[in-house]
Amino acid sequence: MELPFVVGVDGSDGCLPAVDWAVDEAARHGLPLRLVYGSLWERYEGRAPSVGLDRPARQVMADHIVASAAERAGRRNPDVKVTTDVLLADATDALLQEGNNATALITGSRGHGELKGLLIGSVGLTVAARAHCPVVVVRGDKAGLAGTHDRILLGAGDPATSEEAARFAFREAEARGCVLDVVRAWRVPAHETSDAAELAEAPGLDHEERARTELDALLRDAMADHPGVRVQRTTVEGPARKVLVHRSAAADLVIVGARRRQGHVGLQLGRVAHTLLHHAECPVAVVPERV
Repeated sequence: MELPFVVGVDGSDGCLPAVDWAVDEAARHGLPLRLVYGSLWERYEGRAPSVGLDRPARQVMADHIVASAAERAGRRNPDVKVTTDVLLADATDALLQEGNNATALITGSRGHGELKGLLIGSVGLTVAARAHCPVVVVRGDKAGLAGTHDRILLGAGDPATSEEAARFAFREAEARGCVLDVVRAWRVPAHETSDAAELAEAPGLDHEERARTELDALLRDAMADHPGVRVQRTTVEGPARKVLVHRSAAADLVIVGARRRQGHVGLQLGRVAHTLLHHAECPVAVVPERV
């Protein structure tokens, strides 16, 4: 069974780049596209759904939103199979439920009602922090959205919590025929820096070597499964979130993993993913890893 890419639409300008990006993504992977709108109109109208001509205004609006999004998708690529649905749930709950049967969830970075100055809407942030499938938040500059860099960026974390992100990145790079840029950031604790200085030794050598070893371990299986993917691997000293935000300016998609602890109810989104969702210059994919 081919699981679709699921896109949340809400009629805002912020969802239009997400629809366009999702159509291109579905085409390159040969998968269907599902456009969904989470609507609670029946609560506001105070009555059951109607099939007659006197449908509630909010239902008419919801139907118009998904129909317009489907029309836009069809114009962009008529070969992509598109289905639509209006779900009787708020946007976050609707997308989280849809994620149980999706290859990935795709959202815009902003929606209706977001406060001016926010860098990402609450729906995209919450879905990225709770979904059990990959979530792509479509944001960034024109070059990043257009996919003109021919480069995917993977922020390589601990091998035990980044394997799914690595597999996702290799599949994406293979589908696009582009370079996969893998970056492992490392840092030297302050007390070790001072100790090394006292011994007149170069600080960080052990940490850098450990970063290289962990990077090799993370990539070994994925590289064997996707031998045609061109990989550039880098270990760099510095805070991972700052390193990846900087390098996202030359990428078409940045990918990071996120822990999903079973039984944990709250948001599960690390500092690196949180920073990228607010500041990256290209779309951001958050790939969950169960631990």
